[in-house]
Amino acid sequence: MNTVPSTAPFGRRDWLKTLAFASLADPGLLSAATTHFAPRARRIIYLTQAGAPSQIELFDPKPGLESRFDQDLPDSVRNGQRLTGMTAGQKRFPIAPSVFKFQPRGQSGMWLSELLPHTAGFADDLCLIRSMHTEAINHDPAMTLLQTGHQIGGRPSFGSWVSYGLGSENSDLPAFVALISRPSGPTNAQPLHERMWGSGFLPSKYQGVRMSSGADPVLFLSNPPGINTSRRRAMLDDVVALNRLKLADSHDPEIQARIDQYEMAFRMQAAVPELADLSREPAHIHERYGPESRKPGTFAANCILARRLAERGVRFIQLYHRGWDQHNNLPGGIKSQCHDTDQPTAALLGELKERGLLDDTLVIWGGEFGRTVYSQGVLSRDNYGRDHHPRCFSVWMAGAGVRKGHVHGETDDFSYNIIKDPVAVHDLNATALHLLGLEHTRLTYRFQGRDYRLTDIHGEIVKGILA
Repeated sequence: MNTVPSTAPFGRRDWLKTLAFASLADPGLLSAATTHFAPRARRIIYLTQAGAPSQIELFDPKPGLESRFDQDLPDSVRNGQRLTGMTAGQKRFPIAPSVFKFQPRGQSGMWLSELLPHTAGFADDLCLIRSMHTEAINHDPAMTLLQTGHQIGGRPSFGSWVSYGLGSENSDLPAFVALISRPSGPTNAQPLHERMWGSGFLPSKYQGVRMSSGADPVLFLSNPPGINTSRRRAMLDDVVALNRLKLADSHDPEIQARIDQYEMAFRMQAAVPELADLSREPAHIHERYGPESRKPGTFAANCILARRLAERGVRFIQLYHRGWDQHNNLPGGIKSQCHDTDQPTAALLGELKERGLLDDTLVIWGGEFGRTVYSQGVLSRDNYGRDHHPRCFSVWMAGAGVRKGHVHGETDDFSYNIIKDPVAVHDLNATALHLLGLEHTRLTYRFQGRDYRLTDIHGEIVKGILA
């Protein structure tokens, strides 16, 4: 292509105009231009296991604990760690070995629990971090920290930061979608607050859109009786005109965000029903995800929906599955949870891999903290509970940019303290942003006179897990 040299200065405003016009022709261009460097991943699917899965039962085998059954946890191991109100009054802290067995899986020889037979089939695709740790010891502050970088609510969620930094690849769908599944068995399911997918002090257009299993996948998606599409369009045009008058008068950016959200909602009325209609999926797909996949609102159904969202260019897809808070009857409770999640997780990984989507999708699986090696309440050979444990827990990642078949970090013989390669929550988030082409220290937003970021003033990229 011929170019004509010019001596005229090319300023920031000219660059933005050029970028805006180019993005009309190629909507993905605007997103690509906002990365700080070449990304490895274009999107994230975050399989968030709310309630804290026990690493001792799933990912961090400690066979030596068998000989320590019902012995008191040494004070030198606990080392004065603060306890929750649920076990602080216990007279003893008896060691509870896991009743579940582990074995090496895949060519990598990654040790995984018998509770995860389907996920274990993808051991050579997983990057397992056994050395995660967090600051919070209770669910709400720990989940808020994991999702927003701070224990106190009010800051933007991870998905909102990604939406703010990268924009959307599909003009008919939001950049950030949240899904919440229902456990199939009786559980102690912790509440999830909307701030987990909220935009905090970012403009509201960056908040996550929750999709549900009801008649309207998004609230108020359908027109009310007597309102057709053309009438809805006319009403919207009038509302937008009034908002533009107010915007010209006050220059409040939230008014522009509101205009954008009205337009997105109108486009979603056409795009979302087709997206959410899982009856379009062939029978063999439902069989692959398991018997719960035909039930709206289950983890299995939401995993299929996550793949459909990824195919359509949604940037950040977050599945929340509650029910992992097993303070008592842990063997029965965690078995039920794995029944809900193991097969669909593996099916999602398999489909992403077969369709070439895993090459540019980062999948993250994990909860807000781990569980204690000592039993909460009465201990027997086949039954026990575990309390919250922030000092170490396990998370795995798969897909774009991470090492395959790799185990990072190590805990002590009690899965109580980290002895090698610790990874903080801020480090995990910094690394995920890095894989999206975003430098976490540069993805900032000025609010009330201060520059904020997802990782606050912390965070180091975990180079040991990068491919």
